[in-house]
Amino acid sequence: MRIAVSGAHRTGKTTLIEELSRALPNYVVVDEPYYLLAEEGHEFAEMPSLDDFELQLERSIQCVEDSGEDQLFDRCPADMLAYLIAHRDSNGLDVGVWLPRLESAMRRLDLIVFVPIEHPDHVVVSDPEDRELRRCVDEELRDIVVEDRWSFGLESIEVTGTLRERARQVLTQVERR
Repeated sequence: MRIAVSGAHRTGKTTLIEELSRALPNYVVVDEPYYLLAEEGHEFAEMPSLDDFELQLERSIQCVEDSGEDQLFDRCPADMLAYLIAHRDSNGLDVGVWLPRLESAMRRLDLIVFVPIEHPDHVVVSDPEDRELRRCVDEELRDIVVEDRWSFGLESIEVTGTLRERARQVLTQVERR
């Protein structure tokens, strides 16, 4: 299976990936595009630009397209598109340009795990702009992944609770396949 863990920043995605990789030792973890690009020498602005997010979206699509079986993705193309849509400079963004490639990549994923911002939110985000970006990305991802905004036919689950409960929800879905 190709499983992507999706969500706004600081929701516990990477921690969940680490837990799942222990439970699914044959799975290969694919790091999020930001870190893959940074390892290759790309320098991001403190607040990534639209170009930075487009580059991450391109890399995310490439990772999914090039993937084999039994992979855990820390983020998926929908994450990067959500960040593009929520970006403060996104007024002229033409989402339609990305939809064919987004759909193709997203359909290769067998399961998308959405990790929402908890209510109440236990993460303190002091920067109001960052807090707003996080909230907007959470809403966009829920709409794209859980509500399947563009009717891609995505297989997704929303996980909540403790780390152990979240992992159990994902592993139950894996066992059903």
